[in-house]
Amino acid sequence: MAKERRSRLLSIKNVLDKKFEEYTHFKGVLKKVLGTPDVGGYWAIQGPEKNGKTWLSVMLAVDFSREYNTLYISGEEGISKWFQDTLSRVGTDTSNCNLLLEEYMELEEIEHYISRKRGRISVVILDNATVYADELKNGHVRRLQKKYPDTLFIVPMHEEDGKPYTATAKLIKKLAKVVFIVKGLRVEVGGRVPGGVFDIDTEAAALYHGQMEN
Repeated sequence: MAKERRSRLLSIKNVLDKKFEEYTHFKGVLKKVLGTPDVGGYWAIQGPEKNGKTWLSVMLAVDFSREYNTLYISGEEGISKWFQDTLSRVGTDTSNCNLLLEEYMELEEIEHYISRKRGRISVVILDNATVYADELKNGHVRRLQKKYPDTLFIVPMHEEDGKPYTATAKLIKKLAKVVFIVKGLRVEVGGRVPGGVFDIDTEAAALYHGQMEN
């Protein structure tokens, strides 16, 4: 009869002695709201359609790619003129070879890029949760988190009545270390970080929220 496998229990000293790798490269407003979060896991970007989720996702992708190999999957919009314009607004450096972009890519192929030793992808933006709902169901959300603990998965997601749309998106948000709520180009940041509020585009956000208040 096979022996039952038991988890190794930790003492207080074990926990306090444990070392964690952190993201320490952030500057400016991202440094203020994110601090130095630990590496890996899920980050969720939630908001209504056409309110700035992709713009924020591209901002984060560009920022991470200054230090890490980053893969952006534009599964919903594709590599379109609109997506091209978003890259231009963010101010991407065309000489940056650490940021790779693709339209829809199956999960198996994404895992290939995460698993390879040379040029391993450390940050993946899956844009968005609805597009990957079928591939991530049946336990794959937790499987990815467990199999690739040093890989960060950033997942934009639509909302319905203020909540993530689809069960997959709800689970990702539940597991997320960082949650961005985007509305009218204004971002509220929460989770295991200092948190705070900032505008993706100050003028446009002020106009949107001013109109909403009037």
